[in-house]
Amino acid sequence: MAKNRTEKRRPRPERPERAPRDENIIVGRNPVTEALKSGRTVEKIYVQQNAGGSLGRVIQLAKEKGVPVMESGKAALDKMAGGLPHQGVAASVTPYRYADFDDVMKKAEDAGEDPFIVILDGIEDPHNLGAVMRSAECAGAHGVVIPKRHSCGLTETVAKASAGAIEYMPCVKVTNIAQTIDMLKEEGFWIGACDMGGTEYYKQDLTGKLAVVIGGEGSGVSRLVREKCDFVVSMRLCGNINSLNASNAAAVLMYEVRRQRDEGK
Repeated sequence: MAKNRTEKRRPRPERPERAPRDENIIVGRNPVTEALKSGRTVEKIYVQQNAGGSLGRVIQLAKEKGVPVMESGKAALDKMAGGLPHQGVAASVTPYRYADFDDVMKKAEDAGEDPFIVILDGIEDPHNLGAVMRSAECAGAHGVVIPKRHSCGLTETVAKASAGAIEYMPCVKVTNIAQTIDMLKEEGFWIGACDMGGTEYYKQDLTGKLAVVIGGEGSGVSRLVREKCDFVVSMRLCGNINSLNASNAAAVLMYEVRRQRDEGK
C-alpha cells in the first residue's frame, strides 16, 4: 500500500555543534618548530604514531628543550586541530603574550635601527593578520600594533598564517589607534597611512623613526586616523580591481621601507 504523500516526515536530528578549538594548541610542523626555537613555554608535543620525515627534527628539538613528547593517533590529532592541517604534530603551549612599546623599542635598538612599526587599523581576518606579521618579520619591522576593538587578536589561526612569525614579532594591543599615533609623534615618529589619493609609495621618504598605517578589509583607514597621519602613500593599480588585499599592500610598503633603509646604509 502506498504511503500517504501528505504524511509528515520525521524531522532530521540536528547535528551537534562542533566544540570550539583550544587556542592553546598549535598545529603544524613549522609553527611548532618556531614555538620551540623561540623559547616560548611549550608544555607538551603530540606526534602522530609512525609518522616520519621532518617530524624527526621536531622531536629532536623538543627533547633538547626538555619538552615531553607523546605519541598520538591521527583521530586525536584531528580533534585537537579542529579542521586545521596538523601535519602529524601538535603542541600544548601557553597563551600568546601581547608586547608593549618597550619590547618594540628594544627590538629596534638590538638591530641598531630606527624603530619601524606597522599599525593595523581594524584588520579582522586572522589570515590577514598572520600574513602581515609574517611579512613584517621578514622585512625587518620591529612591531605590529592592533586595536582592542574591531580587530582580530592573536589566535592559533593567526599563528598558522604567520608561519611562525608570531613567535618573533612583538604585537601591541592598544585601546585607541588615534591616541597611539599622538604618542608616537611625541616620540619623534613620522606616521604614514597607506590609502587612496596619496603620493606614490616609492616617491615618499620612508626612512627614520616610522610607523605606517594599514586599513582594515573593505573600510580602509578610518577618517580620524588618516587625519592624524603626516602623509599618505598609495599604490597605482593597473588592472580592473580597485584595491589590494590589506596584507599584500602591507608587504609591498614594508619592503619599500626595507629598500630605502638598505640603500641609506
